[in-house]
Amino acid sequence: MPFIGNQPALSYTSFAKQDFSTSATTSYTLDHPVTNENEIALFINFVRQEPTTAYTASGTSLTLTSATSASDDMYCVYLGKAVQTVNPPNGSVGASQISDGSIALGKLSATGTKDSTTFLRGDNTFASAGGANTPAFYARANNDQTISDNTITTVIFDNEDFDTNNAFASNTFTVPSGEAGKYFFTTNVNYINPNSSNYRILYIYKNTDRYIEFQRLTDDAGRNNFNLSTMMDLSVGDTVSVKIEQNSGSSMTINRIGSADKRGIHFGGYKIIE
Repeated sequence: MPFIGNQPALSYTSFAKQDFSTSATTSYTLDHPVTNENEIALFINFVRQEPTTAYTASGTSLTLTSATSASDDMYCVYLGKAVQTVNPPNGSVGASQISDGSIALGKLSATGTKDSTTFLRGDNTFASAGGANTPAFYARANNDQTISDNTITTVIFDNEDFDTNNAFASNTFTVPSGEAGKYFFTTNVNYINPNSSNYRILYIYKNTDRYIEFQRLTDDAGRNNFNLSTMMDLSVGDTVSVKIEQNSGSSMTINRIGSADKRGIHFGGYKIIE
């Protein structure tokens, strides 16, 4: 039937229970006001007491006929006052009862930073999407370099364009602390090539070992450019460097090609996001 006032919210009903801390007294205070003693069921030491005879109640005052002791267990259940709340009982809400987009980001209890730049992982932690390919570096040669005959020589890269973790020094990249993983490296050199050359080899070294190489023989004498790329799985403290070798019978020169800002001789690398 019609009524005056606001439409009431949907409510969930349950009978409230109150536990008392007992002592040698007949007077106790109820959590919820009642009209009379018939609106509660009172239990002392798990035995239900008779209303009016064993106790009376009015408002929030509960009066016993006989005093309790501190060792007694006493509680009541509110019968005439079914306590209503708009909060559903624990475990009663399923996915179908939750509207899309209704859970605010701040309500999620996962660990990590919750903001517009992070996402929730399967292990209940917030993490940043993507990531930076660092450590990363890029270096080049400002000067030509003479390479002795029949000698493995470290290539000199005396100009750094960038070095995000200060991990490139003395022509060598060293994996910094906490940055073990898979890396990509690339390098290029240019020879001023005498016609008498027999072979020229470009190496990328891992620590003191040849990791990968590129060789050209006499019939490639007119081709002076060497480019070499590779990927490595590195541990903290591992080193990566570029070396070259030739057996022309005399010294040769690797050439930066043109002015100092050219990159004919270069070496770079970065950590791969896993």
